Amino acid sequence: MDRFRIDSHKLNYHPGRVSAWKRGENVYPIYMEISPIGACNHRCTFCGLDFMEYKNRSLDTRLLVERLAELGELGLKSVMYAGEGEPLLHKDMPTIAEKTKESGIDVAFTTNAVPLTAEKAERIIPVSQWIKVSLNAGTAATYATIHRTKESDFERVFANLATARIIREKTKSDCTMGVQIILLEENLHEVVTLAERVRDMGLDYLVVKPYSQHPQSVTERKYGIDHGSMEKLADKLNLLATDTFQAIFRTQAMEKVNEEVKPYTECLALPFWSYIDAGGGVWGCSVFLGDDRFYYGSIVENSFREIWEGERRRKSLAFVREKLDASQCRTNCRMDKVNLFLRDLSNPPDHVNFI
Repeated sequence: MDRFRIDSHKLNYHPGRVSAWKRGENVYPIYMEISPIGACNHRCTFCGLDFMEYKNRSLDTRLLVERLAELGELGLKSVMYAGEGEPLLHKDMPTIAEKTKESGIDVAFTTNAVPLTAEKAERIIPVSQWIKVSLNAGTAATYATIHRTKESDFERVFANLATARIIREKTKSDCTMGVQIILLEENLHEVVTLAERVRDMGLDYLVVKPYSQHPQSVTERKYGIDHGSMEKLADKLNLLATDTFQAIFRTQAMEKVNEEVKPYTECLALPFWSYIDAGGGVWGCSVFLGDDRFYYGSIVENSFREIWEGERRRKSLAFVREKLDASQCRTNCRMDKVNLFLRDLSNPPDHVNFI
């Protein structure tokens, strides 16, 4: 069982915000992804944001902290630090994480964990809800090939995670720590090996996720893994579960890989989340970074309230509502499950009172 609901969604736990949206009110996002820096120390072969070119730009700490305080007051519930670069490369990332938490916003990271030093972990882990590490192989050689880095980074990640786990215990933090692997033909045979190592070192989960082609990505890959192989792998992973560890095979996401048409045509999820890039740009959807039709404004130039209630966003939402065919969007979009939920709410079946 996926106790973290990673293969599902959690919008149903925010009925107040959903009800306000149903009434046609302007709602502020519940969740946001922020890219604090554009640079990255790896060049993963599956990277969906390679078209952003890993520019060495970063958000100004003072400005971001100011906007985070505003976002907390506006009702933002969570921030995942990830984006087009490696978030832990930002020179002030521990301070930013602490200030995010002080603003009443839950903190999370998706990272390759190579820069997760003990000094950073000492400050980040006590204020974070979860840290998910992108680690896409079970051996150093395969890791270096997929991440396009040196083999020594593989053991460095595990050493950093071992230190982080000790810090979690020492600080009595509730931070969930796990690993994610993108399932590829070249790492399929190493998934169980990785899962066993993640389990044995005391982490909470391994997520196995399918590759999804980003429409703008420079890299083009085919998903050439047959369904039978996936079923066998899922069965093996299920046997590794303990009271403290889960291997979460994203079955629903796997089944959508070859989905030709989405069961909805309109994206309803945009009011509930947003994305801030490493230059301060606010976007309606990370799949369409660089597309002005999804650009809301810049936190460098305006407050978040001004951006969210501004003319650019109003026009963007009108475009999405009237012209965008969401059925052509990225497979396994982050908001896919949310869209299914909102579509169902907006188009209820007959006899809903017979619960």
